[in-house]
Amino acid sequence: MSSERPRGKRGKGELGSSRKARAAKNASGKGAPNQGAASGEGPPEETPGKGAWEKGGSRKTAARKGRSKREEKRSGETVVRERSAGGVVIRGSEVVVIVPTRRSSDGSKVLALPKGHLDPGETPLQAAVREVREETGIVGEPVTELGETRYWYRRDGRTIPKSVSFYLFKYIEGDTADHDDEVEEARWVELRQATRELSHAAEREMVARAIAYLETESKDR
Repeated sequence: MSSERPRGKRGKGELGSSRKARAAKNASGKGAPNQGAASGEGPPEETPGKGAWEKGGSRKTAARKGRSKREEKRSGETVVRERSAGGVVIRGSEVVVIVPTRRSSDGSKVLALPKGHLDPGETPLQAAVREVREETGIVGEPVTELGETRYWYRRDGRTIPKSVSFYLFKYIEGDTADHDDEVEEARWVELRQATRELSHAAEREMVARAIAYLETESKDR
């Protein structure tokens, strides 16, 4: 599987780009982290269902009728970039993580951040709010955009580019037992532990950015 090199350009986020967010990004490294083929990402997670901003969102359905896509040119052919969004939800010194029912390419369990495809008409932030609620049972308040990961994966003999926008959330309410059936387990772990144990390097990077943001915020108080 081929992988895309990290890119320095950030997509536009509804929350804007604050000084603290930029400081967090600089502290943990510039550019879009490359999740890459070696991460064991495999085929993309299927995340049907509508809903978004409102508390709770909606539950996922068995069939998905659309997927937010962006077309790109690569090697003379039109390639559709898939877009997803997810969240780093903080409660004190902990972050919520999930074990999806879908295994990695080698059959092992994956420890990941909640994320999923954009539904038609959704913004990345709306999708992140919904996915956090569906996959973890948690309602979070958006704080800032952390950045975007980009990588490639193989499906039906084709190489598909994908990008995932991540946002920092503050825990509001909810119980991790209230996750959907695409998740085997949702639980809270220490932030530093997550930077070591999350399966994908790009997601470990997003947690590191969240830590840097919180440290900058604490110094400014």
